[in-house]
Amino acid sequence: MKQQRTRVKGFTLIELLVVLAIVAILGSVAGPPFVRLFADQRAKAAASDLYTALTVARSEAIKRNRNVLLRPKAGDWANGWVIDNPAGGANLLDANAASVPITGGSVSVTYNGGGRLASAITATSPFTIGKSGMTQRCLSVDLSGRPHIKASACG
Repeated sequence: MKQQRTRVKGFTLIELLVVLAIVAILGSVAGPPFVRLFADQRAKAAASDLYTALTVARSEAIKRNRNVLLRPKAGDWANGWVIDNPAGGANLLDANAASVPITGGSVSVTYNGGGRLASAITATSPFTIGKSGMTQRCLSVDLSGRPHIKASACG
């Protein structure tokens, strides 16, 4: 009588260790670019959010024909920002922290009824958004009140 061999399904320990070694090597190669990608996307999103807030403040100033103030929360743009309602009542916009460092810029931005800047923000005081050493965004406001984003550090 022939003895039948039973086949065991699964992986051997050697096969499992080889796969784990390959995954570890690929992870160490692919990890740093993903960290940079995520930091770049966070800076891009924060710049876009602040750009939108500046555009909304300008639009509301024109619509209401009154000064509209955009200011940082708790004195720091990285904590978020608020657009005050010039008629009183609830804020027009209340944005939370961007979880990205925001440096530079002015203490606040005020648009007049014509959509131009009423505050002392100039091209020499742009917002730098993002961590140094990573991709940064530069958000500036021209004298007509229009915001602009550059995909590079300010300067």
